[in-house]
Amino acid sequence: MPLLTRDNEDLARDYDELSANRQFKSGKLLVQALAIQPGERVLDVGCGTGRLAEFMAEQAGPTGHVLGIDPLPLRINLAQARGRESLSFRVGDAYALDDLPNAAFGVVCLNAVFHWLPEKTGPLRQFARILRPGGRLGISTGLKGHPNPVRETAAAILARPPFAAHPRGEAADHRVDLDEMRRLLGDAGFRVALLETRLSAQTFPTAEAVLRYAEASSFGNLFGHLPERLRPVAREAIRETLAAAATADGIPMSTCRIVAVAVKP
Repeated sequence: MPLLTRDNEDLARDYDELSANRQFKSGKLLVQALAIQPGERVLDVGCGTGRLAEFMAEQAGPTGHVLGIDPLPLRINLAQARGRESLSFRVGDAYALDDLPNAAFGVVCLNAVFHWLPEKTGPLRQFARILRPGGRLGISTGLKGHPNPVRETAAAILARPPFAAHPRGEAADHRVDLDEMRRLLGDAGFRVALLETRLSAQTFPTAEAVLRYAEASSFGNLFGHLPERLRPVAREAIRETLAAAATADGIPMSTCRIVAVAVKP
């Protein structure tokens, strides 16, 4: 599992800026599918710097409430600047929800988070516990087996010497396919209302922009396993490889994600 201690203030600020056109954009489509109603209580798991939680608070209105949790304190610090009476944030994660009451929420949302969870059954059962009957769980996550140019480029370069002498250890993410997602949701007691894949084509202006985004969204784990002296060397090797793939419009990056909405009976 990636380490949470590799985050820093620069990465957190970068994430807040760069996610506006990436995770936040896809997250709004997930929120649309969840159809949050005025007055509902919402839990945003892995809320990052709080952009999507703030958007959901607008949907829930002044009589509703959104609680955002994230295991990265520096990102929660930024999120708390967005807080108000109907929107609050705290450090927390999907494996530590015991303090939340049964049937306390109408919606639980995980945007660009599910693939970071190595063990998924426990959190899913907790989501079912804290949702009221008829409550919805929304998940948007990377699709297992879909090629990611940044990950593939990084993996190829980091497998070479001298970087190969410092293995990354366990896989940075734990993606699932549609069948696995359907099974996981069913085993946790949910009824699947929506389960589909969505392809998204994005373009980054430069290789540097790609790397900034990759470092910020992985909270320092892209190069954090390397000795400090090797990090800039690896970074430059990846940057050069990505730059070679640039077109007149920039560097194209396509992603494919699973979008799921499940209902607690």
